[in-house]
Amino acid sequence: MEKQQYHVIAETGIHARPATLLVQTASKFSSEVQLEYKGKTVNLKSIMGVMSLGVGQGADVVITVEGEDEVDAMAAIAETMKKEGLAE
Repeated sequence: MEKQQYHVIAETGIHARPATLLVQTASKFSSEVQLEYKGKTVNLKSIMGVMSLGVGQGADVVITVEGEDEVDAMAAIAETMKKEGLAE
């Protein structure tokens, strides 16, 4: 299992466009990908789940990946976070 904490720095948080990019990235992998925020955990492959969390700027989130391609999945998600200026 891979686990990584992120501090959201994007002004708009994880809203529609970045949420879509994260869902698309997570969906490329067979591993289970979870996003945790304020004690709630959702499937990162579900746009509705991600949007329901309402992650804003300054939030701390944890992404957990478990499965056969977990290392590659986490690397891709980390790259998306960095490239889109979402989190550090």
